Amino acid sequence: MNAPDSASVAAPLAWSEFERIEMRVGTVLDAAPLENARKPAIRMRIDFGPELGTLSTSAQITQRYRPEDLVGRQVVAVVNFPPKQIGSFLSQCLVLGAVPGPGEVVLLAPDAPVPPGTRIA
Repeated sequence: MNAPDSASVAAPLAWSEFERIEMRVGTVLDAAPLENARKPAIRMRIDFGPELGTLSTSAQITQRYRPEDLVGRQVVAVVNFPPKQIGSFLSQCLVLGAVPGPGEVVLLAPDAPVPPGTRIA
């Protein structure tokens, strides 16, 4: 495996900074196109278990996913960013994905079912 090009890697962060990022597994409860979005996006309500409850988000993932295929799927999200207003929609978490090419996102998910709210470590 080759070492990453230093120009493409973000500056190192302290372990304490990484520990502040709260990543959890959630289960998509419902999904639909995000109306009036400048770029095509899907809005989702995601169950993060009894501790965090249900959070909403939107993601520009329409190249690979249809809303109806997301319901019931587990995803990984950052849950401790401040809410972000996107037009008339309030996003409360950030779903994570790999970006293999321009405009393409592959959602991150556990390879086996886990309880909603499970922390990523």
